[in-house]
Amino acid sequence: MDLDELIADDDEPAVAAITIAELGVGVDIATGKRRKARKAFLDDIVETLPVISYDIDIARTHTQLLVAVRKAGQPRGAHDLIIAATALATGRVVVTSDRPGFDDLPGVPVRRPS
Repeated sequence: MDLDELIADDDEPAVAAITIAELGVGVDIATGKRRKARKAFLDDIVETLPVISYDIDIARTHTQLLVAVRKAGQPRGAHDLIIAATALATGRVVVTSDRPGFDDLPGVPVRRPS
């Protein structure tokens, strides 16, 4: 399943700013053809999707998610929680194939390939 199948025509896709950093790391550590392909993918995302900055509303939602996972004894990666907080604070859905990073986060809708 590709992204076209996960994103409906009436969705308004966007990307969290932290995702740009994560993808940028992937570009910078890759070499050769893989680096070129990753850079083209990142450039395409930046050129076509709105990038959502980490603002006060997202910070407050991030705080709530941090508290929830700590109380549950299920810590998550900092970047995954920022992505989840961005989606939750802006009324969006996380689209990902990363199961452990987004499973069971309170109020965070997730759409994954089957």
